[in-house]
Amino acid sequence: MTENKAKNSAQARQYINFIDEPFLNHQLQGPHPDPTHIRAIIARALEKKPLTVEETAILVKTTKPELVEEIFAAARQLKQTVYGNRIVLFAPLYIGNYCVNDCQYCGFRRSNSDAVRRTLSPGEVINQVKALEDKGHKRLILVFGEHPAYGAEFIADTVRRVYAVQSGHGEIRRVNINAAPLDVDEYKIVKQAGIGTYQVFQETYHRGTYADYHPQNTPKGDYDYRLHGLSRAFEAGIDDMGIGVLFGLYDWRFEVLALVKHALFLQDVFGVGPHTVSFPRLKEASGVSIDNRYLVSDDEFKRIIAILRLAIPYTGLILTARENADIRRACMSFGVSQIDAGSRIELGGYTEAGDAQVQVTEKEQFQLGDLRSLDDVMRELLEDGYIPSFCTACYRIGRTGEHFMEFAIPGFIKRYCTPNALMTLMEYLVDYASPKTRAAGLALIAKELDAMEDSPLKTQLEERLAKIQSEDKRDFYF
Repeated sequence: MTENKAKNSAQARQYINFIDEPFLNHQLQGPHPDPTHIRAIIARALEKKPLTVEETAILVKTTKPELVEEIFAAARQLKQTVYGNRIVLFAPLYIGNYCVNDCQYCGFRRSNSDAVRRTLSPGEVINQVKALEDKGHKRLILVFGEHPAYGAEFIADTVRRVYAVQSGHGEIRRVNINAAPLDVDEYKIVKQAGIGTYQVFQETYHRGTYADYHPQNTPKGDYDYRLHGLSRAFEAGIDDMGIGVLFGLYDWRFEVLALVKHALFLQDVFGVGPHTVSFPRLKEASGVSIDNRYLVSDDEFKRIIAILRLAIPYTGLILTARENADIRRACMSFGVSQIDAGSRIELGGYTEAGDAQVQVTEKEQFQLGDLRSLDDVMRELLEDGYIPSFCTACYRIGRTGEHFMEFAIPGFIKRYCTPNALMTLMEYLVDYASPKTRAAGLALIAKELDAMEDSPLKTQLEERLAKIQSEDKRDFYF
């Protein structure tokens, strides 16, 4: 570890050790909760108030089918209240898979001799972005291995390069980052490039399990440095964060409580909770042997999502194409608010594999479960009554951090998000959609407009939608 990183690591430890394992384990003990208590907690969640760890533990311990169904019903209601029927779409873009870590579950780990190592050149990055724009994408998350080659300056340069690419009507309006945690000064460099969300997943909050999977002689082996990675980002002025767990490494019940504790810690200390929470499940990958003890079943996975929706009501829940189409479809009604679509996770996959329904295992970090094209996913969403959204208005206007919390917690965000979603949907329908998807989308827009009360905002929305269709105007937002 460098001197600067050691200094920052020591500085990070000044924060309270908010992952108190004995406390979390204690919350999981005891008999099945009383139904009256469970229903009182559900009622509190429906008021859009974040749950405590103790309250979340009651929901985690709830196993009676009729009470579990009440949790799902409440999650459906809360999701509709806070997010409406919008689903935000994005795509991952893998920039480089060199890595100095040796995480035992990851196809990119340094000891995996089967992995084909590659870093996209500037020209290759541009070609990948053009391919994504030509499909209709507006929001990307850039993914980097942890390696000296992928420092803060490299990440910032890549972000600026992505924003500069335009193909026809295509442009990327939001670039999120999934990369190693940085020092405060490094975060400041990345922030200046105009990033959106910075994601750092702890993978597992259980220290013993973390040590088992992350060798101590690697940068990622420092549990505390990673745990406080987002605290340093806040110090650097970044106020839009994503946290997550790789479910399957340890007991899912413990991990849910730890995720909630992390969210509460960020809100208590910095005034802002995480913008997004991710919950990928451990999957087969090239050169990886999986320990099956803690793998999460489909039923458990659905419970995780419903509980997180109730526990952290203002937070976007991301369900990636790791999962198959059926699971993703089922989970959107009671919790999930963001998905990726048309995803390729091989380096260079958007030009070299396109929409092929297979993966090259030596070039991937893990296996995807949903390889459908963006248009296919869009059409299913529309037919199911969802508004697919590429909206980036909040980030560009400045409704992030504490400002986002002010809007999101009371549910006022729907006043902005539905109109913005409809306008980005119309852009997609005009510029990229297949005939079937376009027909389904126009029908849904008409239905949404009919349901809106007459107001100056509705009038302005209708005018803007018409300009997108007939005047070739783009990028409106409220």
